[in-house]
Amino acid sequence: MKIKTLQLENIRSHEKTVINFTDGFNCLVGGLGTGKSSVLYAIDFALFGEPLGRSYDYLLREGEDKARVILKFSANGKEYAIIRALKRSGNRIAQDMDQLRFFEDGELVAELKSDAVVEQLFSAIGIDKEIFRRLIWIRQEHLKDILNMTPGERQKNLDQLFKLSDYEAAWSNLRSVMRWYESERNSLEKDPDVTRLDELKARYAEAVSDRRKREAELEEVKIKLSETERRLKEITSRLEELENVRRRNEELRRREAQIQARISAAEETLRMHRMRIDEQKKRIGELQRLLSSLKGQEESQREKLGRIGLPKELTVEELKGHAEILRDQISTDLGREEVVRSEIKRATQRISSLAEESRCPLCLQDLSLDYKNALIKRLYDEISENRRRLKAFEENVRRLEAAHNVVTEVISNLQTIKTRMENLHEREESERKILADSQRRIEDASGELSKLKAELAYVRSQVEEFNLLKLEEIQRQRDKIFAEYASLKSKAQSMEAQILEISKRIDDLKERLKTAESKISRLEKVKKIIELIHEIRQSYRSIQPKLRREFILYLERTVQQILDELTGADGSALRIKMDENYTPIVEGASGHQRSVSNLSGGERTLLAFAYRLGVAQLLMQWRTGHGLRILLLDEPTESLGREDGSINRLAEALSRLKTIEQIIAVTHSEEFADKADHVIWLSKEDDRSIVSF
Repeated sequence: MKIKTLQLENIRSHEKTVINFTDGFNCLVGGLGTGKSSVLYAIDFALFGEPLGRSYDYLLREGEDKARVILKFSANGKEYAIIRALKRSGNRIAQDMDQLRFFEDGELVAELKSDAVVEQLFSAIGIDKEIFRRLIWIRQEHLKDILNMTPGERQKNLDQLFKLSDYEAAWSNLRSVMRWYESERNSLEKDPDVTRLDELKARYAEAVSDRRKREAELEEVKIKLSETERRLKEITSRLEELENVRRRNEELRRREAQIQARISAAEETLRMHRMRIDEQKKRIGELQRLLSSLKGQEESQREKLGRIGLPKELTVEELKGHAEILRDQISTDLGREEVVRSEIKRATQRISSLAEESRCPLCLQDLSLDYKNALIKRLYDEISENRRRLKAFEENVRRLEAAHNVVTEVISNLQTIKTRMENLHEREESERKILADSQRRIEDASGELSKLKAELAYVRSQVEEFNLLKLEEIQRQRDKIFAEYASLKSKAQSMEAQILEISKRIDDLKERLKTAESKISRLEKVKKIIELIHEIRQSYRSIQPKLRREFILYLERTVQQILDELTGADGSALRIKMDENYTPIVEGASGHQRSVSNLSGGERTLLAFAYRLGVAQLLMQWRTGHGLRILLLDEPTESLGREDGSINRLAEALSRLKTIEQIIAVTHSEEFADKADHVIWLSKEDDRSIVSF
């Protein structure tokens, strides 16, 4: 980003002012109250629209109701313009949103809404309000703020800028989540349904056993009842036959023939049912053989898991989870491969650049032959190390992909086998039901045949003379059988009521068991969630120091490069190291280390500039992909004196700072302005700022 033109209307002492800026070192010079700092305030307002304090009183010209700022700048080969305005309403000053405009290459791209303009601005230059006000715009007497902080404050501030504090916040926030799940786990562990699960199972098993026993007893009673009922019917029938013997004797022969025909039919039915049973048994045997074969296939698939180091007994869902983990690991390693390739490509490009010309690809300074060769060697070493890492990542990806393919294949095969086994089980169950039905039909047919034969024998036996004594004997037998039948029926009804009561108790216990098992399942899930949250928190806690070390190493190199550029060939040889709190430590030529507080005033000023610019360069490179291109300075010579030449040395240092494409400095020192590429003079007449070049 490079500012081209700033137009001010009713901004503090500027009634109507137009200021043109150039590339390089721009310096606004003037006495106290001439409107120098107002230029920087106006640039900040044009870009972000938010006041520095609670109101816009510091911007609007006294006695005026409206003000406007037009800022034109270029970035990434495009021309931009922002128009912002202020208006007074009673005692309140606010933005005039009706005049808010943002242009790109002359085309209106956002208007009326500040959020839309800020979004488009960030997309264009990659700078937000925080970066601009804390790093790009170095306000009066704030140059050495970072150096003057305590180590803890410095680390906290820079961690926030580099977003490293987000990891600490995530680590802390997850603690409340973990506590919530721990509370749920403790509650579930003390739940009576969970603690008394074995007792519920025992009571359930006891009830099931009791019902099974009662059902067996009921079945025996029903068999006896059925037999007694049959006998009762038979003897009743015999009584009726005896009473009607005289009428039926003539019909008995005809009935005998009919019964014989029915016996033949029943025998044929029995034969057909037995044939069907044989066929059913064959089909069931074939289904069992297929099930056995599928079980062998399943075992074969699980053997594959053993060959890649996984437990054979894993479920399909667990295998899917493992496959997901493998995919994540593959994705992670592929991402790392791309990062390493990018680093190889970047190092190769830097080698090519160094081979063509002896200039640093970062700061564009000429390099000595020894330094150039050492730099090329270090780059080749980096390429070699990155290629070794790339090969390791590729081999790991191939191994993970092979394991993932095996797990995926096993999952697919196991699901197919499971489906086929379920189908076979369903078919076997269906066949067994048909078999049971056929067997029941045989029993019914056999009973019917027995009845028919008994009836036939009875009919044949009745073809005789009527005997009254025999009738009375049969009557006594019928009364005895009826009393036995009534007793058995009452007993069966009582036992059915008992079984129904037991069944209700079983259903209640079953529901309680289901609830208890659901709670146990939830307990296991909660335990796994707690373990996972703990691992995530540990990851957040461990990754922050690693990332901070990477930022510190890069910041150390960047600050050193900028400091070398500021001091120039004749400057003092300051070598900078940084500790874990981003605290710079100066290392002399003899290797002796000094703290920043032991530096001279000029050295501290240069180091403060280098440090601020290094942080800004690192942050801009991280967020936008390119370094810092603009710098705004408000009275950078405030704490410097004329006698020791520190003002002159600072101005010379800034004039050598070619990594920054545009510097806009505000000063009252003409000596400082002498080193600028473009000088803008400000004076004041009749309470109005006057600009000359």
